[in-house]
Parts: sequence; structure tokens; C-alpha cells
Amino acid sequence: MSQELTGAQIMCEALIREGVEVMFGIPGGAIMPFYFAMWEYRDRLRHVLCRHEQGAGHAAEGYARSTGRIGVCIGTSGPGVTNLVTPVADAMMDSTPLLAICGQVGSHVLGKDAFQETDITGITMPITKHNYLVKNASELAYVFKEAIYIATTGRPGPVLIDITKDAMQKSCVPNWDRKLDLPGYKPTYQPNRKQLREALKLLRQARKPLIIAGNGVIMAGAHAELRHFAERLRLPVITTLHGIGAFPEEHPLSLGMPGMHGWVHCNRAIQECDVLFNIGGRFDDRVTGKASTFAPNAKVIHVDIDPSEIGKNVKVDVPIVADARMALQALLDELPVKEELADLHAHASDWMEYIRELQDKHQGKQQYINRAAVQNMALPPHDVYAALNRHIAERGNIIVVTDVGQHQMWAAQLLDWNAGPRSHITSGGAATMGFSVPAALGVAIAHPDKTVWVVCGDGGFQMTNQEMATIIQEGIKNIKVAVINNGYLGMVRQWQELFENKRYSGTPLSGPNFAKLAEAYYWKGMTVEHTNQVQAAIEEAQATNGPVLIDFRVEREVNVFPMVPQNASIGDMITENSGA
Repeated sequence: MSQELTGAQIMCEALIREGVEVMFGIPGGAIMPFYFAMWEYRDRLRHVLCRHEQGAGHAAEGYARSTGRIGVCIGTSGPGVTNLVTPVADAMMDSTPLLAICGQVGSHVLGKDAFQETDITGITMPITKHNYLVKNASELAYVFKEAIYIATTGRPGPVLIDITKDAMQKSCVPNWDRKLDLPGYKPTYQPNRKQLREALKLLRQARKPLIIAGNGVIMAGAHAELRHFAERLRLPVITTLHGIGAFPEEHPLSLGMPGMHGWVHCNRAIQECDVLFNIGGRFDDRVTGKASTFAPNAKVIHVDIDPSEIGKNVKVDVPIVADARMALQALLDELPVKEELADLHAHASDWMEYIRELQDKHQGKQQYINRAAVQNMALPPHDVYAALNRHIAERGNIIVVTDVGQHQMWAAQLLDWNAGPRSHITSGGAATMGFSVPAALGVAIAHPDKTVWVVCGDGGFQMTNQEMATIIQEGIKNIKVAVINNGYLGMVRQWQELFENKRYSGTPLSGPNFAKLAEAYYWKGMTVEHTNQVQAAIEEAQATNGPVLIDFRVEREVNVFPMVPQNASIGDMITENSGA
């Protein structure tokens, strides 16, 4: 306990004490002392050498999102840490527990525009829960302990530690026993009982009640409690993009996804409900559409661990600041006996029957279901998802990581999400193209017993595909990549088609032969151009003992519907066939 250690050794010891096992990063000048010390700890700290710091950050996000544990990424000063800004921002938007460790120039030249000096704490202040500039080795033991606590508690998020090179090189006896002292940071976990009772009163009086479940349910590990609560009250459940996995879609109370590319019946249900119970969602604009027109008839109950989210976008009648799991447990404890809920059950049954009628009316019009709409296409993208869906249902034990764009929305709509929480990993709030391949790297390391299927577009894939080399170097064999290749930046092209008179400015996209590129990286590569080839390719990829890429060359100009236009109400959706 009294051993003198360098600052860099303290960093390694601190990470081990906090349960960290894997880190993703790239060395460089200012961070070199940390890498020098890391050699002594290589049996306890696995370092994954990525090909770009953005890839390292997304890999750490994938690791964190799939496990609930802290993800750690590393960059050196200057361009190394600025390359981490995108994944840090992504983690902030999606409430992902992330620790970014940054090397900084020596403290004696700080502020003097030294070689590769960048004020990363200033840059990242708006996109981190907290950040630190550490100039003394004696501060490191406590700072790492505090940083990881902040990143993983309350509403999770990214924390950045910027450490000068001399702080890593100097030695001291670390104080491991210093207790956390954060008087201004005390997350509220337990709900207010009076507010809970008011929420239950509204729900019991409701004739058209509705639950929206968001990412907070998954973060809190509250999926079992959500299911019990919905079943006890017989309430229909909508899951947001990041709430996918919080409630099984095969459940008779499950409705699907709302919002800009949600289903018509989900959005209509929101617009017609009289009590809306939002747990763990932040009323993002992609869910609400024009906020002033959102759920106009509803009394709104909002459960969120972050008080700043309550009332920020949508007026709330019953605010409940709490952890989602603890709030649901408390609500279950407050529920009356079944007989006293008879009236609510009767109304909920009629309400659900009405929503299913809406679903039958609108969802069946979609080209995803109506084969006549796509009969002249060599490879409709939806056929890829249908085959992948069958494969997932038959095999199980699969995590799906998606990138950002049309393919992401099709995956959310067309795959049956019944595998539980943390089986769907995507970039939501920041919508970061290039997220999927490096994120899958982190997921695959965390879950070597599962197959990780990546669904990405040709645009996002070309932003970070260099991490395919990292996957090979690390000996990872459980990643399979499906590129939905339409030769466009597809979502932007869709907007240009629908709202900009088909002025395809900057959206036609060229690329290499992806199958040959995969082979150049020592992956197995395949190209699929027709529907009758899809299922066999997926099965071959699964059977291959190693990473595989399938280039699905799909019909180029297919759109994601339904769709809510910009600044429109979610009640005003457009579909393939009409403005219904």
C-alpha cells in the first residue's frame, strides 16, 4: 500500500481496481508513458490497437452498450484526442458510460501552443458529464475513481481525463483510500411516492392509456419490471429506437416503434391516447415530431433519472425523477388487486383492439409486406432483412449492431426484436455514420460466445472500415457484416427525392468492390445481387469460422416509409402509397 508508483502505473492500477479489463486506443507522444506502464499489466489489461481513434471510441461504446460496464478509449494529445470527440459526443447523446483517457503535453508548456497541444477539456466540456485536466501524479488515483463513478451512475455518460505527460512520468505513493466527495452530484434513484400514486390514479382513470419505453429501461435493467407492470395493467407498449429490446415484440401488448419512421398505428395511438406513461425516454424530436402537436389529448407521466429531461420538450403532468427499475418496482408495490383494475382492463382491451385495427389498415400497405410493390426489383432491401430475420429467429444468440441511415430504420422496423435488452446496438441521438463496424468490435470482444451481425450502408461502412484490420489482428471471428449497398447516401437521397425535386446533390456514392476489400483484409467476402442468393449467403457467413462481409447490392432508390416530414406532426405521416 505504501509502494511508490509512477503516474502511469497509478492509472493502470486504478483501472484494474474499477474492474476495467479492456481498453481501445492508439499510442502517441504525450500518452507514451501510459503505454510504457501498460506493458507490466498486459496480463490484466487488454489493449486493443485500433486503426483510428474514432474507431477506438466507438468500440468502447459498443463494449459499454452491450454490457452496461464502462467502456475505455485512449488517445494522445492533438489529433489523437480530437479524433475522439465524435464518439464522446455520441456517448453523451446516447447515455453511454465511457471513459476517454487523453495524453497532454507537459505542464510546463501548457498554454504555449506546444507541439500537438490541444485544449481537449475546453473542446469537450459541452459533450461530457465531467472532464479533468490532471497535472500532478498524486491526483490520479482519486480522479480515476471519481471519473468512473460519475460516468456509470445516474444517467450514464462520457467522462474525459486529460493528463499531462509529466504527471504520468513522476512518482508518488497513491492514496487509494480517499473517499468520494461529490456534494453537487447526488442522482435520485428512489421515486417520490406521492407522485407515483398520482401516476397510478391517472392510469386507472384512463380509457386510452399508453406506455413509451426508452433507453433508460435498458440502462436500469428494468425490462422484467416493465413487462410485469404492462401485464398487470394491460397497457400497450411502444418502444423507441433505443428502447428496442426493453419489451419483447412478440408480446401481445407490444406495438412497435414510434416517431419519424415509426409505424402509423404507433403514432396514431400517441396522438389519440389520454394518458401517456413515458419511462426512460427523453421525448427526442425524432419521436415527437412537432412538439407542440405531440399527444395533444394526453396527461403525460414522465419517469427519468435526469431531471433536466422532464418538461424540456413536452409538458409533463406528473414528473417522476427516479431510476426506471426502482420506479417500476415501487409502482408494482402500489398496484391494487386485480379486481380493482377491472374497469381499466376493460378500457385497455377496447383500446388495444382499436390500435390493432389501425395496424391492419395501414401496415399492410407497406412494400415490406406487399410483394407486388417490389416484384420488378432484382434485390429489394427488405428481402435481406426478411432472410436475416429468419436466421436470427432460428439460431438466436445474436447481437445486431446497425449504422446510421435507411438500413438502420429498416432494421428497427423489419427485424423482430425478441432477444431482450442489449441485443440492438445503434447510434441514435448523434446518428453517427461509421459507428457500426468499430462498435461491433467492442461488442464481439465483450461477447465472444455470440454472433455479432453488423447491418450498415455503403456510406457509413466506408468511413470506418479500416477497423476490419483490427478485428483480424485481435483474432475476432464472431463478426458478420451485411452491407446494404445502394450506391447512395440513401437517407439524404430520400429527402432529396421527396422534398427537393430529386436534386441529388452530393449523394450518388461510388465505392470499391467490398467483397475484394474484405479479402484484402483477410476476411471472407461475398457479393449478392438477387433475392434467391440471400438466404444461402447468410447461412454461409454464419457457418464460416471467421469474420465475413456480404455486399448486398440492393435496388438503389427504395425509400423508408412511413415517414414524418420535417416540422410536421407525427399524426401526419406519408407512406409509399398515400399521405395517410
